[in-house]
Amino acid sequence: MYDQPLPDDILFYMLYGGVAVLTFVASCYLLFRRGNAFAQDITTPIRLRRWTAAFFAAMTLSHLWYLPTAFADAGDEAKLYIYVGAILDFLLVIPLAGIILLVMLQDRRRRLWPIAAFMVPLAAGALWCLISGSDELVPPLYIYMTVVSVIYIIYVVRAQRQYSRWLRDNYADLEHKEVWQCYVVMAFIFFVFGYYVFANQAKPYEYVVQISVAILVCFLLWRVETLSDLSISQPLSADEEAVPDEEEMMEDDELSQNAIETIGPLLQEFCIDKQLYLQHDLALSQLAKTIGTNRYYLSQYFSCQGMTYNTYINDLRVNHFISLYRETIATGHFTTAQQLAYDSGYKSYSTFSLAFKQRMGQTVTSWMREFEGNSE
Repeated sequence: MYDQPLPDDILFYMLYGGVAVLTFVASCYLLFRRGNAFAQDITTPIRLRRWTAAFFAAMTLSHLWYLPTAFADAGDEAKLYIYVGAILDFLLVIPLAGIILLVMLQDRRRRLWPIAAFMVPLAAGALWCLISGSDELVPPLYIYMTVVSVIYIIYVVRAQRQYSRWLRDNYADLEHKEVWQCYVVMAFIFFVFGYYVFANQAKPYEYVVQISVAILVCFLLWRVETLSDLSISQPLSADEEAVPDEEEMMEDDELSQNAIETIGPLLQEFCIDKQLYLQHDLALSQLAKTIGTNRYYLSQYFSCQGMTYNTYINDLRVNHFISLYRETIATGHFTTAQQLAYDSGYKSYSTFSLAFKQRMGQTVTSWMREFEGNSE
């Protein structure tokens, strides 16, 4: 399974050692540095930093373990290193890689132990191959590994979709919260591992693996630094977390018409009239507390209206931008679209552009050009 010899040249040894140093430094950075070096205005999840640091540390140990195979003869000694290294990978590197993808999703804490449990048969199979000196189990291990990978990919995709819905139900600003990047991480991990295990021996083989690992480490560092910690962005009180009693709820978890009629005017008074929607990073729980209701009822209200919280706030912000732009044209004062977007509640112009296109069906530039043409 892991019988690919290392290229016999100094350039590769330098690359291999450089990647080992990179993973070690990245692990120490995430463990011991307080705050971010690249995105200093963002507080990242401590849990994600620690799991990612553990993953980098495991990769460092894996690199150090496999290094002697470069100097060992292609015999029992090299085979010993390779199979023991495979066992360590199955028990440490691969499970930690899978755990990182789930820890990125902050809607709830998912069980992590099944990932390690699925790797135990692979480690046991590699151990049996080592003890017996036979490779008879290698084909079944390949099949098992493929099946587990497919199951895990399906699970992660479903979890990502659930998380995306949760974000749109609870946050107006999705910048530094969306985790579509987890698909990129997953693709890199499976590419590196699949190429590492299944690729035929070739001259560029080992170089491709090491360069891919270096890219993965850098990308993970960037992702950890730029992912907001949602556990502190919306502190919840006990009342907000409490689930309403059954007597307070209608069948199918729908709000009564009376509750809907109550929340609507409250939103008009506190969110629209007082322009609370202009507040950056406004969360559903904060809005619920402001209007005197709990998060559950407010979320159900938006659901009954056929929209998400994210859609509601972005519609108000886009309408505010349109009003500001019309006022700018009428008064003849020049202001950039970026500044107007910021004044409308958006910290990121790219986020505003996407919201505007979804709301108006055309780009900001096209709409502005059309509006100016009609105003002449």
